Amino acid sequence: MPEQYVLGLDEVDETSIDAVGGKGAHLGALTRIDGVRVPSGFCVTTAAFQRVMAAVPAPDPAAPNARIRRTIEDAAIPDDVAAAIATALGRFGAQVTFAVRSSATAEDLPSASFAGQQDTYLNVPAAEVLRHVSRCWASLFTDRAVLYRRRNGIPDGAARMAVVVQRMVLPEASGVMFTADPVTGDRRSVCVEAVNGLGEALVSGLVNADSYTVRGGTIVARTIGVKRLAVDPAPAGGTSQRAIDPAEQARPALGDAQVVRLAELGRRIEAHFGRPQDIEWCLAGDDLHVVQSRPITTLFPIPESADGANHVYLSVGHQQMMTDAMKPLGLSFWQMTTPAPMAEAGGRLFVDVTARVAAPAGRAALLEMIGRSDPLTGDALRTVLDRDGYIAPAPDGAAPPLLPAGATPEELPTDPAVVVDLIAQHQASIAELRETIRPLSGTALLDFVQADLQELRRLLFDRRSHQVFMSAMEAAWWLNEHLETWLGEKNASDPLTQSVPHNVTSEMGLALLDVADVIRPHPDLVAYLEHAEFSLEDMAKLPGGPEARDAIEAWLDMYGMRCAGEIDITRPRWSEEPATLVPVILGNVRNFAPGAAARRFEEGRRDALAKEHELLERLRALPDGAAKAGETKQKIDRVRTFIGYREYPKYGMVSRYFIYKQALLEEAGRLVRSGVLRDRDDIYFLRFDELHDVVRTGHADASLIDRRREEFRSYATLTPPRVLTSDGEAITGAYRRDDVPAGALAGLPVSAGVVEGRARVVLDLAHADLEPGDILVTAYTDPSWTPLFVAIAGLVTEVGGQMTHGAVIAREYGLPAVVAVVGATTAIEDGRRIRVHGTDGYVELLS
Repeated sequence: MPEQYVLGLDEVDETSIDAVGGKGAHLGALTRIDGVRVPSGFCVTTAAFQRVMAAVPAPDPAAPNARIRRTIEDAAIPDDVAAAIATALGRFGAQVTFAVRSSATAEDLPSASFAGQQDTYLNVPAAEVLRHVSRCWASLFTDRAVLYRRRNGIPDGAARMAVVVQRMVLPEASGVMFTADPVTGDRRSVCVEAVNGLGEALVSGLVNADSYTVRGGTIVARTIGVKRLAVDPAPAGGTSQRAIDPAEQARPALGDAQVVRLAELGRRIEAHFGRPQDIEWCLAGDDLHVVQSRPITTLFPIPESADGANHVYLSVGHQQMMTDAMKPLGLSFWQMTTPAPMAEAGGRLFVDVTARVAAPAGRAALLEMIGRSDPLTGDALRTVLDRDGYIAPAPDGAAPPLLPAGATPEELPTDPAVVVDLIAQHQASIAELRETIRPLSGTALLDFVQADLQELRRLLFDRRSHQVFMSAMEAAWWLNEHLETWLGEKNASDPLTQSVPHNVTSEMGLALLDVADVIRPHPDLVAYLEHAEFSLEDMAKLPGGPEARDAIEAWLDMYGMRCAGEIDITRPRWSEEPATLVPVILGNVRNFAPGAAARRFEEGRRDALAKEHELLERLRALPDGAAKAGETKQKIDRVRTFIGYREYPKYGMVSRYFIYKQALLEEAGRLVRSGVLRDRDDIYFLRFDELHDVVRTGHADASLIDRRREEFRSYATLTPPRVLTSDGEAITGAYRRDDVPAGALAGLPVSAGVVEGRARVVLDLAHADLEPGDILVTAYTDPSWTPLFVAIAGLVTEVGGQMTHGAVIAREYGLPAVVAVVGATTAIEDGRRIRVHGTDGYVELLS
């Protein structure tokens, strides 16, 4: 079958991306929507592009992009390709000019829009179309297009270029339209921007456009821009700028009725494509023409809901200090682990709190709890609830309970044996799991894992376990409130929680200092870690290597099930990729003397006892001081006895997850060997029930796995909101404070003290390069970041709360810390000196 070098827009649709690129495919689809007018035209297909590229030298990835473009522009267009284009142009008659527009196969996709990355040429005479087609082909290699592809993980060879050629419309007005608010995500709103003449004046930033927001067929907001220039088609081809008469500069480019009609047209287009659209349009006479429609790729997805009512969702990731996208297997395991029903969107989980906030009592309790742990989430939630009628009220008392039923924290005796017993239960259960799961395979393995998750839930949500850490939290809150009232001491509980017993996460960081002690005396080992590709076996061949290997393996036996983002079972664990730990170990070797772990713990314990003594002495000097000191002493003992256990339930959960994962990967290996799966990690893109079916039937849907991989790549680029509504509105919340100095960054104080130092902005644990006295600035810290805490002087994160892991460990290590600082990793430059006010909750930017 001969290649087709030209296809009419009426011959293509959404399924034609490989032939005509994203723009051409969408334009073809638009021609099939009733009431949508698209300028007539055709596509020069990717087959023509490939024909030309086959005749030129293969692009050298090391060559400047400009040289590649010149080579393509200068290449001769084969006669049969040129003839096909000439025939298509001939159907338009004389005196017609054209818009010649690039249309790449990696353009206008749900995961990557490529908006503005390739070239468009307007008002091109017929005689110049061929030259401009070549220029569009060459624009696949503009610097911006190449960079965009690389950032989105698209190889250069995977992208091909088609070209759209359309009859040029000579408009009175043009602009863009979003069928959802591109800033807030609100799907109820249609946002329209309009200018005089061609839309180039808008996209080039030459004028201030008129802006409209339409909701429910009504204009609810408008701003009329002062438009001093317009871009019009030039008589000889191309475009030219025209000055607008001062008396006309503030005149709207569209009438209100045209704006509403445009919004209705946008909704029709959105309905056809099934998702919000970014639409380019123009007005000629009274006719609205659509010249492009692409998905809005920056919107955060909305959880599915079948009832059509308004819903409010809270981010799980912001509570768990893991806001990255999760793979389907990880999502399903977390949903099977927690008793709270969780909605899914954008590779993240959300809790639907609609029923709880519909009841006055439930609303007040939730706002108090959330506001205390994360003021930004609390403020965002209150913003939604303050809208009259958004959530229909329910009878008081109808809200689900906030805490598990059972005894209150105060009924639990302050007895260290309680914690010891709970830890022993976890350890015994994990040992039994490890033995029981070892011989299982096939459906028996999947059935066992599903049943054992009930044991995980029993341990994770054990009533006594919950009492222990809630009791510690309640005691800490009591100390903060009463000691500020009695002594003016802010966040008094923070220094009192240094070096508490049974904190498995802080012990992990100190234990890695002990590993460094084994390596430090051996220069060959240190040099190996600095320069070689890490392998435990290779390291063991060097002087001191066997002891170092044994120390690392012992550490991994205790903590190797952890990793960054550990609540996602699919993430690689330290035991699977021990090289991840090398930078941290080297930092410990360089920055600490032998015995640092024991000294660090003992110093923290002494500091806490000294602070306790100071506070009690000050209390005894007050009226009724003996009673105040006695009650305070009880609360301090309660905090120090129980707060360390706060980290253990998650450690137990992650330990269990790792055992499940190892067994499931062995099963995946069997499926690969039998040809059911292509790779072991295919199982990560299946939900647990889907994996069970694959094991049972011996059949996997490869297209489903591929689609899930692509979705995950797309989701990974999105930033999840703290609060999300069923209208798609993403709400971040704000600090409403007047006690923050001008220019400082507000946050949540979680570990008292003030420290000044060099900011080190670290987004990947594996690339951390810290020195003593540095202040770690990052997006979030889960337990995997704890080994870095021994080397720093302070902590700043974008996500966090009073009792999240980073806050707990910062207090135990005595590090001033401020969390929930919006945009900290971009507002604070790496290397800049900053001052962290961990008591008052803000960060000053210094030199």
